Amino acid sequence: MPLYEHVFIARQDLSNTQAEGLVEHFSTVLSDNGGKVVESEYWGVKTMAYKINKNRKGHYALLRSDAPAAAVQEMERLMRLHDDVMRVLTIKVDKHAEGPSVQMQKRDEREGRGDRDGDRGSFGGERRERSFGDRPDRGERPSFGAPRR
Repeated sequence: MPLYEHVFIARQDLSNTQAEGLVEHFSTVLSDNGGKVVESEYWGVKTMAYKINKNRKGHYALLRSDAPAAAVQEMERLMRLHDDVMRVLTIKVDKHAEGPSVQMQKRDEREGRGDRDGDRGSFGGERRERSFGDRPDRGERPSFGAPRR
């Protein structure tokens, strides 16, 4: 069976137990239709980049499943009809990642993060101070006190 990852956002008005209850509800929908939930994670309340239905925050949750396409379509259909679910994202993956998701890992444990003491990441190099004399010649520029033309 194909492997999927589902992330959904529930309304901020819900309590934590109600949001985790939604995870259980949609897990049973998958299992009733011939699939199984490999792992589920409740990420908690997070601030969104923009408002959705007048909400600035939402309860985020992740489901990793091994289910037929019909079961996934039924779960997505029920999620879109549910009043408490604001957004749903389903991705088909080749294999599930081992361990907790990036959202659940501590900042120090995340891969690809260099030490913050001078590591510039992909930009590399050292920073140096530039003075006005270092600028390439772009013609004569008016000084700050000169009137504009």
